[in-house]
Amino acid sequence: MRVCLASTSPARLMLLRSAGIEPLTRAPQVDEEAVIAAVEAHEGRALAPDEHVLLLARRKAADVAATIAVEDPSFDGIVIGGDSMFELDGEILGKPHVPEVAAARWRAMRGRTGILHSGHSVFRLRPGAEPREAHAVAAASVSFIADITDTEIDAYVASGEPLQVAGAFTVDSLGGAFIDRVEGDPSTVVGMSLSTVRRLVGDLGLVWTDMWNVPAH
Repeated sequence: MRVCLASTSPARLMLLRSAGIEPLTRAPQVDEEAVIAAVEAHEGRALAPDEHVLLLARRKAADVAATIAVEDPSFDGIVIGGDSMFELDGEILGKPHVPEVAAARWRAMRGRTGILHSGHSVFRLRPGAEPREAHAVAAASVSFIADITDTEIDAYVASGEPLQVAGAFTVDSLGGAFIDRVEGDPSTVVGMSLSTVRRLVGDLGLVWTDMWNVPAH
């Protein structure tokens, strides 16, 4: 069974590899800001975080699935798309991109708890058949330690790690030492809930273990 990850996220790739799956990877051609702006303008409201991440996950997976259907009609497998965002006190915190924003965010987050929302979309592609899709949102709460110092924050920001990740933190790398507790599927915080993807794969009539293609060590 072939698996394609509709993402260039190293964290999502690492998650699938750790779960026994070595996927193909394709970068979705989706203008995220334009997609959100268009839907919000059409509906006359701001999307809630779970709606936001699910919309983008579905658009990303659909884009890559459509491309594969044209370029590789013999493809028999699944395409996985995802999107994540962090919410703290009702405010959406995306990727900080610059050190000043990341540092300010960490000073605001210490000792507090937020929610990581992760959208998932799985497309089932088979030769000669119409694509089928299943989707879901997962969420996990993340509590940050209260005693992280300004010196530690500055050092973490200087590492560059928090600049390109939702919420300005990781749980599986340098940022893990500054996280006190995670409630929910821990892989959700990394970038994709493996248990949710497994359920979606099952909803499409497939068996998760059939996706395994990495030899056991």
